[in-house]
Amino acid sequence: MRYRGKEYTGKGVRISIIDSGIDPSDPRLEGVTIEGWSIQLGATGHAMLSSDFHDQNGHGTEIAAAVHKLAPDATLVAVKIMGEKLRTSAELMAAGIETSAQSGCAVVNLSLGTPNMGKALLLRECVANSVDNGSVVLAAAHPKGERAYPADLPETVGVAAHPDCPIDKFFYFNPKRFPRKEWGVLSDKFLTHGYGISRDGQTGRYRGSGMATAYLSGVTACLAEAMPHKTADDLIKTLRRTALIPIPEIGYS
Repeated sequence: MRYRGKEYTGKGVRISIIDSGIDPSDPRLEGVTIEGWSIQLGATGHAMLSSDFHDQNGHGTEIAAAVHKLAPDATLVAVKIMGEKLRTSAELMAAGIETSAQSGCAVVNLSLGTPNMGKALLLRECVANSVDNGSVVLAAAHPKGERAYPADLPETVGVAAHPDCPIDKFFYFNPKRFPRKEWGVLSDKFLTHGYGISRDGQTGRYRGSGMATAYLSGVTACLAEAMPHKTADDLIKTLRRTALIPIPEIGYS
């Protein structure tokens, strides 16, 4: 990424991808430094970490590839909180945010969220602590403009896709893989983004707020490289200054 006349690649920056894990053998990630862990909640509600971050679904790997495209020299940190069916909880999201900040990740990416206002305070405390510790937390906003946490929290960089993207494609669940009747709570509670489906019925390119979050996470990592002594709040302010702001009367500015 070009910033103030120089090119930046995210070198020396750690990017946490809180998702379904990462597949290091994916050819798009060849040569990339990938670390990580998985988190599960024990019977007492405590977070339990293990070293296995194998991606059972493919979603986290797609996010990682998008982040890598914008920040090719950054270290990717897989924080696995979802399995094959992408089931998770706000408590696991919170644990993912906390452990990411504690491990020195300057950028924390969540291409998911929850509309549950009862979990907003929990997530806000984790995000606020992360920002205080130097981490910028980016999260996907609801594709239809409804509430979603942690994206809607003031300490979070909430990311939405351009409104010209077709809304019916925003959800991640490819109907060829997950028929609507099998979505269960996933379509309402845990929000991500969508595939496009090509004419031959194969998976097309990703789109939507989740993918937009991944790209912006890569940009943020490049800014962190360019501004190594700035705080997370400074980086967030820089992102806002360079963002396209929608003004209904005149379009984007």
